[in-house]
Amino acid sequence: MNRTKIFMLFFLLSLPSIVWCQSIVNTKHNLSVSGTGDIKATSESEICMFCHTPHFGNTKAPLWNRRQSGLTYTLYNSSTSSTLHANPGQPDGSSILCLSCHDGTIALGNVLSRPTEISFSRGVSTMPKGNTNLGKDLSNDHPISFEYTSSLSAMDRQLKDPSGLKGPVRLERNKMQCTSCHDPHKNLTRDFLVATTENSSLCLYCHQLENWTNTSHKTSSATWNGSGPNPWFHSGENSGTVAKNACENCHNTHNASGKARLLNYSAEESNCFSCHSGTVASAGKNIQSQFTKMYRHNVSAYTGIHDPAEQTLVNSKHVECVDCHNPHASKAATATAPYVNGSLTGVSGINSSGMPVVNAQYEYEVCFRCHSTNSATGSATSRLIVQSDTRLEFDNSSVSFHPVETKGRNTNVPGLISPLTENSIIYCSACHASNGAASPAGPHGSIYPQILKEQYSKAENVVESAAAYALCYSCHSRSEYTQDAGDNVKRKVHYLHVVGVKTSCNTCHDPHGISASQGMPNRNTHLINFNSSVVTPSEGVMYFQDDGDRTGRCFLKCHNYTHSGTAY
Repeated sequence: MNRTKIFMLFFLLSLPSIVWCQSIVNTKHNLSVSGTGDIKATSESEICMFCHTPHFGNTKAPLWNRRQSGLTYTLYNSSTSSTLHANPGQPDGSSILCLSCHDGTIALGNVLSRPTEISFSRGVSTMPKGNTNLGKDLSNDHPISFEYTSSLSAMDRQLKDPSGLKGPVRLERNKMQCTSCHDPHKNLTRDFLVATTENSSLCLYCHQLENWTNTSHKTSSATWNGSGPNPWFHSGENSGTVAKNACENCHNTHNASGKARLLNYSAEESNCFSCHSGTVASAGKNIQSQFTKMYRHNVSAYTGIHDPAEQTLVNSKHVECVDCHNPHASKAATATAPYVNGSLTGVSGINSSGMPVVNAQYEYEVCFRCHSTNSATGSATSRLIVQSDTRLEFDNSSVSFHPVETKGRNTNVPGLISPLTENSIIYCSACHASNGAASPAGPHGSIYPQILKEQYSKAENVVESAAAYALCYSCHSRSEYTQDAGDNVKRKVHYLHVVGVKTSCNTCHDPHGISASQGMPNRNTHLINFNSSVVTPSEGVMYFQDDGDRTGRCFLKCHNYTHSGTAY
């Protein structure tokens, strides 16, 4: 082999390293006077020396030209982080090298190979404040310097087994370090990332999220309309889509405001409102506007109380969007009662037996997290039978109940509006939902008490109208209860009370149900549980006696009228 061939072979073998070395020139890591970034030296022309020196370098790493700050860093900590079981310690390896600039304590021009500090333009000394200055508090940054092993992924099913890790993301001696995601010599995407974050590409090298494949946050083509704050402020994206930004719709890997889950905002709901305010998600999904209504699940009243690791039955009173919605699983899919629809996919719940379930199968299981054993709200009406456990009211063993878990007991319900029948099952959200036909589905906020989707007047002496009892009339035919039925006593009882005496439906009926442990089969059928502020005892008794199909008698006093076994 002649000398020319030898030279050409050497050149070709060396080409990748030559290109690699030259690639830093046009990046922000070129801190020399020739640098193209805003931060650069006033006169120093050498490029590599801001990190490297051929002689007398820091023994922490070969040819390293910088000192260590000697800081003790505050580490990432989260109740849901499996890295706490992976021998986390103070930053080491390449990460501690990166921090010699990026913790903002050592001057950028303070290098071992120069007797004096290199001066920088614009009066810059240490790393300026901003997203690249991590400080000594790393609790709001992606965890580093932990052992990422197969045993860790076996413990946390949301992490991929690193034994199959391929591509640009690399571990350093089995540890996740800054250089696993960043290549300080190349800036082929942005922020020196080894792969693009678009469509969560970089994140998905390590993370695997259950149900993520078909979720709306992975597939949505919605764009920002330019109104309000940029939802993708830290990625610098202005014209992308929800699908393109994916993880970065909610998460910020450095200097995150919501530390524990690296969220863009510390107020949990703000991470949802950044898109669900009519600026990204469609107008029909403007959830933020619903929370301005008088009656609402007041997510803004609580911050830092909800924890994904909390027990399923909520003990600490609070409500956040993520109590009902899993952003990693939520999708646009319909269902029939009682099954959860797509927006409730992947949410934990309490089943009809009072036991926790990881993935709620039925909508009522999601509601029972707060509205069961430890009821978040008391009854809005003073009842003869006081009940506080909604789960027991709807239980299929109850004396009577609206058919939320299973079809109701009554086989002859008057005036049901098609397609409803006695065999129908309904959602909790059939009654509890945002009011207004154009409002997003679900019990976010309403102008009516108890977050009811329609008006349900509970007051006495209200003139009957389609509006006053719109909630009831959305399922039960108004004519069945408001027309004078003549001698048809079975129908006339409602006409006499609702139209004649102007008595609210709520006075006699408890809309959820009456539990088996408190109700009586012959007294609390048809949801009978009197409003004790209106109905009082007569001669020491107060009850309804069921005598068969649409027939019964009352023993009580109501509106100063005594019923002593009056038959209906």
